[in-house]
Amino acid sequence: MMVAEIYPLASVLKQSLSNARSKLFFCLGACCLLSSCALLPQLAKPAQCPTPAETVPPLLEPQSCPEPQVIERIVTKVVAPEPPPQATTAGKLHLPIVGAVEWAKIQPAGLWIESRIDTGADTTSIHAEDIQLVEKDGKRYVRFVLIDAATGSAHQQELRLRRRVLIKQSGGADERRYVVRMWVILGEIRSKIDVNLSDRTDFEYPLLIGRNFLMDNMIVDVSRHHTVIVRPDISSD
Repeated sequence: MMVAEIYPLASVLKQSLSNARSKLFFCLGACCLLSSCALLPQLAKPAQCPTPAETVPPLLEPQSCPEPQVIERIVTKVVAPEPPPQATTAGKLHLPIVGAVEWAKIQPAGLWIESRIDTGADTTSIHAEDIQLVEKDGKRYVRFVLIDAATGSAHQQELRLRRRVLIKQSGGADERRYVVRMWVILGEIRSKIDVNLSDRTDFEYPLLIGRNFLMDNMIVDVSRHHTVIVRPDISSD
């Protein structure tokens, strides 16, 4: 072989050796890299929670409750205490006690009239209409009309004139009235007394019972009303 042929061959061998060395180094580097990756801990992927499935509640059928039954009914009632009993008589003579307003009966007319009991009045007074003075057989009588408050009916009366009285009015002119005698019945007390006839249209009660009936007969308690008779029978005698 010639020298000229040897040099190219050596150059090819040198390049081949260089390539082989490069491949060897590459293989060694790859092996080291693979072994180092095997030694590294594997990173665990985070566990993912499963998505909960939507729970649909079952449809409940409406339940019907039975009607309540009343076992016992409790009724609460407020009862006012009864007032203590009031005395019906007073004083050593045990005179009956009457209120400020009572029902009284007038005779001979036979009328029940709601009356005002007035201890400040001397004489009993009654409302009368169409008052006339008449004379019969030399005697004087008074004709007048009494009105029944319950029915509105008129009852004409004619009684003997007892006298005339002068009534002094506090806020007006003096008035002369005729006085007659009649029976007045209040409770169990029946007395024939003088009663003056007057126009009591402006007053609440058509009959005013004064001291000439109350004296020694009864005691007045102005805090009471209708203690003798609550609702009289106007048709009784």
